[in-house]
Parts: sequence; structure tokens; C-alpha cells
Amino acid sequence: MSAFLIALAVLVGGYFIYGALVDRIIGTSASTPMPANTRADGIDFIPMPTWKVFLIQFLNIAGLGPIFGAIMGIMFGPAAFLWIVFGTIFAGAVHDFLSGVISIRMGGASLPEIVGRELGPGIKQVMRAFSVILLVLVGAVFVLTPADILAGMTPDWLDRTVWIAIIFTYYLLATLLPIDKLIGNLYPLFGFALLFMAVGLLAYLLFSGIEIPVNFSDGLANRFSSDPASHPVFPMMFVSIACGAISGFHATQSPMMARCLTNEKLARPIFYGAMVTEGIVALIWAAAAIAFAGGYEQLGEYMAAHGNSAGALVNEISITWLGTAGGILALLGVVAAPVSTGDTALRSARLIVADFMNLSQKSLLKRMAVCLPIFGATFLLMFIDFNVLWRYFAWSNQTLAVFTLWAVTVYLARKHKAYIVSLCPALFMTAVSVSYLLFARSPEGFGLPLPVAIGAGIAVATIFLALFLRWKSTADVKPILD
Repeated sequence: MSAFLIALAVLVGGYFIYGALVDRIIGTSASTPMPANTRADGIDFIPMPTWKVFLIQFLNIAGLGPIFGAIMGIMFGPAAFLWIVFGTIFAGAVHDFLSGVISIRMGGASLPEIVGRELGPGIKQVMRAFSVILLVLVGAVFVLTPADILAGMTPDWLDRTVWIAIIFTYYLLATLLPIDKLIGNLYPLFGFALLFMAVGLLAYLLFSGIEIPVNFSDGLANRFSSDPASHPVFPMMFVSIACGAISGFHATQSPMMARCLTNEKLARPIFYGAMVTEGIVALIWAAAAIAFAGGYEQLGEYMAAHGNSAGALVNEISITWLGTAGGILALLGVVAAPVSTGDTALRSARLIVADFMNLSQKSLLKRMAVCLPIFGATFLLMFIDFNVLWRYFAWSNQTLAVFTLWAVTVYLARKHKAYIVSLCPALFMTAVSVSYLLFARSPEGFGLPLPVAIGAGIAVATIFLALFLRWKSTADVKPILD
């Protein structure tokens, strides 16, 4: 229990101490012109209340990541606690916060436009394609997951196909309608539900007398009983636990809320704060999973008996610890969370394509013209095996974080600010992403020996650092690859 309490305290303290430091470095100001006012269009650029923007941002970035990812990631042992805490404070929250602030200062620009301005037009084109592909992958993944769950909970005539059609219809509406309509009204409800569920589990962990069997004295090796060699903590854990520590997907969502904020000084509680909140939720679920099962071996056996799906464990923990109300909250968490991530992923894809085409989104017909190809691609991707989709999403997600962190680093360097706060996580995540791609087995990886993969990851990170330092010493006012 002491490890859990210390981790929780460090996370909260990280927001007030390190978050304030990063805020001071970027220099948020109440006088900064806000896109919600300067570019108001009644569709995407709409001033919204701070509490509502926070809950939408939290639900946008959360999805199932801090729940399913944390449950499966705790099998990496106590190292998972360390990654959730320090990854959130020094990497994920910095990534989300600074990308959100830069978007504000670029008039609500989407991620590829931000990265392209800092890293050059060639990288911008790569990022446009990469971001849209990732977002379509998210949309496809988060149609299938809730459709399967709902089909198992409803009468036979409401089968998987029917639920896919219903979810697709909702996604289309949420992507097309002004952000303050469906998303603005539904997300706060779902966000409160997720937070209440997390608070309920936290209270049970603290006051029920249950033991959280996380013992750092046994070392930081993974706790997988079958084929542990395929799950080295580095780099596998840092990709498996993404949304609870750092996720490139988040930087595609920050611009959406950057278009709705009314004061730049609110950026830290919205962007840094939402990420810390997600880290807390991930920490609670990681602790709940291992405490409920009674140990790593028991958790591994439970997961194996349920097809390595965290859904059954989420449902059982919620009902056992929180009663009937917990079951209702579990339904919201397991179904509404992926749905709320899928719809904003596809909405972000629309915004990125519209920015690329310089196409105004005031007209419904123009929004439809952008949406239809995106939804067509999403539909086709659903025919690919879900496990393959998820593995590609996991790697591309962290690779997107690499691009974002390097762009943020260049931005800070150009502004003569302390770029070390983004440079360190940029280097680390570069090594992680390259090592994962080389080590992971087919189809998403090359299956190379672990020492070779890690060595190559470190080498690529070193090369990127050298390129950055050379650029900074010779042309620190130009894009790094211009």
C-alpha cells in the first residue's frame, strides 16, 4: 500500500511543482489571443466553459487506455508504477500541455501543421498522412471493441453488425455536428462517470484493508509466467502502457480543445491536468487489478482464462467492490470510453484533412465531403484482425509522440526557452519506438535480438540529438529540416 500512496502523492505533486515549472518555461499569458474568439465559426472554434473543456479533454485522451492498458501493463511488475508516475509527469503531461499551447499560438492549428512548421515541409507531409492513418486506426479499433461488448449484453437480434451500424452512425453525427452539441453535452456526463468510478475504487483500496501486492524488493523484471523473454520491460512496457503515461494520440486531441479555451492561462489545468488525472486513473486500475487478483501469478491466470481481455476483470472488480452502481459505471467505462475516443479521433482526422486542404468547415456539405473518405477507410480497416490493428496502433501511437516531442523541442529552442523539458522525453521515446519496432515480432516488428534492437534505438536517438544540436548552432530560426 505504501508504494501506491507514494506514487499517488508524487503524481499530484508533479502537477503543482513540475507542471508549474513547465508553465513558467512556455510562459502562458492571459493576453494571448484565443482561437475560440479570433476564429469563431460555430462548428469547431467555439468558446466553452473551462470545466466542460477539461472533461472533454480528459475523456478524449482517456478512452480505455488508462484502464485496459494499466491492467495488462501491471504484469510488467513494479516498473509499471514507476512508468505511470514519471512518464506522466515528465513526458505525457509535458507532451500534451506544450502541444496544446503551441496550437493556441498557431491559431488552433492541428498537429501536422505544428510539426511541419518546426521540422520542415517534408515532415509535415509525412505527419499529415501518419496522423490521419493513426486516427482512422483508432476509429476502427474503437468501433469493434464496444460493438462486441454490447452484442454480448443485448438480445440476439442486436448482434455485432447492428451495433457497428449504430456506433458508426453516432460517429458520423459527432464528427459533423458543432462540438458543443453531441460531444459538448455527452462527454461531461461520461467524464464524471469515469472519475466517480476511479474515486470509488480508490476509496475501496484505501479503506477496505485490502493488500496491494506490489513489492519493489523483488526487482523490476516483468512478472509474465509464460514467455517472459518476449516481454522485456524495455521497450515493451513503454509501448504497452501508453495512454496512462504518454501517448502521441493525445497531441491530435489537444488542438481540438485549444480551439475552445477562452484563456491561455487555463492550458495547464486543461492539458497538463487532464494527463495527470489520466495517470491517476491508470495507477488506480493497475493497483486494483493486482489487489483484486491477489498477485501477479493469479492475475496472469485470470487474464489467460478470459482470453487476455481486461473487460471481464473491469466488470468483476466494479461489481464486487462497488455493487450495482459499480456495474453501471463499468458499462459506461468499458463502452462509453472507447466510443468517446473513436468519435473524437475521426473528428480530429476531419480537422487535419480540412487544414491540409485549406477547406472551411462551416458548410455541412464540405464537412461531409471530408468525412466520407475517412469513414470509408475506417470501415475497410475493420476487416483486419483486431490484434494486428491494435499492435500497429500501439507502435504508431508512440512514434507520433516522438514527432511531437521533437517539434516541441525545436519550438522551445527557437524561442530561446529551456527545451530540456521536452528534449529528454524526445530522446527516450525515440529509443523506445525504434527498439520496439526492431524487437517486436512479426507482423509489426522485425524480431531482432533485444541487444541489437536497444543498441539501434539508442543510436538513432543519438543521431537525432546530433542533428538537433547542429541545427541549433547554425540556423535556429529555421525549420530543422528546411
